[in-house]
Amino acid sequence: MSIATLSIILLVLLFAFLGSGLWVAFSLLGVGIAAMALFSDAPLGLVMATTLWGHSNSWALAALPLFIWMGEILFRSRLSEDMFTGLSPWMNRLPGQLLHVNVFACGIFAAVSGSSAATAATIGKLSIPELSRRGYPEKMIIGTLAGSATLGLLIPPSIILIVYGVATEQSIARLFVAGVLPGLLLVGLFVGYVAIWALINRANLPTEDIQASFAEKLRRSRRLVPVILLIVGVIGSIYAGIASPTDAAAVGVVLALLLSWREGTLTRASFFDGLMGATVTSCMIAFILAGASFLTVAMGFTGIPRVLAEWIRSLGLSTFTLLAALTVFFVIMGCFLDGISVVVLTASVIMPMVMQAGIDPLWFGIFLVIVVEMSQITPPVGFNLFVLQSLTGRDILRVAHAALPFFFLMIVALVIIVAFPGIVTYLPNQM
Repeated sequence: MSIATLSIILLVLLFAFLGSGLWVAFSLLGVGIAAMALFSDAPLGLVMATTLWGHSNSWALAALPLFIWMGEILFRSRLSEDMFTGLSPWMNRLPGQLLHVNVFACGIFAAVSGSSAATAATIGKLSIPELSRRGYPEKMIIGTLAGSATLGLLIPPSIILIVYGVATEQSIARLFVAGVLPGLLLVGLFVGYVAIWALINRANLPTEDIQASFAEKLRRSRRLVPVILLIVGVIGSIYAGIASPTDAAAVGVVLALLLSWREGTLTRASFFDGLMGATVTSCMIAFILAGASFLTVAMGFTGIPRVLAEWIRSLGLSTFTLLAALTVFFVIMGCFLDGISVVVLTASVIMPMVMQAGIDPLWFGIFLVIVVEMSQITPPVGFNLFVLQSLTGRDILRVAHAALPFFFLMIVALVIIVAFPGIVTYLPNQM
């Protein structure tokens, strides 16, 4: 049987599993078992046991549940309220005024939650009623939230960067540091777009004049200081080489607990709710990673990745053409699967192509995350769209239309990092 026929059979089987509602992890295991049983003479049981244990017994993977728990703790604190109160006085001089609070608040919360959906839900619960009450256009409220919430996937500590690092055996610390400048680039693009839109559409914005002295601004922002210190401490310790991502995650959990206790939001109920939420999410991701690791090994036995890599090389595609094709592919995949599933499903097949084309896998990780961010606001399975639909009660297509400009801004960010790859690689190379 040819490799092409084998690839088609396994692809059809995978989509049949996923389409039937079978869990992603079981779907990956099922395809791996079929590939090993039908197209390889390797001992199936032994390979599965050693692969699942070997990829689960990973110190780097220990950072995953810790960062998720840190986000769960802060999700249940008054962080979103503190951010809105602390940021709003500084935005009154910018065109667009309080619309910028959505962008900066999402950026800050993304840096402590690592989750796109949690960022959209937490910031949206507070800002949507407040900005609507003040008369800001609903389309811009929804759009800034949908776009900016995706920063939770890129700004470290990012859950999906941990998943990519484990799946492709890249340094998680270097991936975290690599995500800093692209994250700031996206924040700058979003702020610039909101400012330009506000200058063009002055009549559609409320005419409010928020007056506050410098001392008053500092007083209202003081509750942001502990969170900023938490972010700087976690990321700074990794960048300085003082702590590994796992060590920094453990410290982050302790500091988040202290911060929540100081605010009076740490109760027995909130502690166990956060712990159980982190446990459920971590188990789901770890299970998917285990299934993906077995599928990766199974693909190696079938020889599909090697043949595909050779086929890509024979086409003579330029690096830019390959990246453009992969962008379209990942966006389409993101229309049907969540970001983590997209990464683990494709890693075993895509990475040989990427390596064959001479693309830096560290750089490609950031590129991939930005594309996955785009899929978060792409119907029909854009998770951020569902979150905002539940918060606003609006039709999913209306929410998607509001998010469309930010989708194109992410394409601009992709073009920039392709043209200037140093934006991604400069900080990691200084470590």
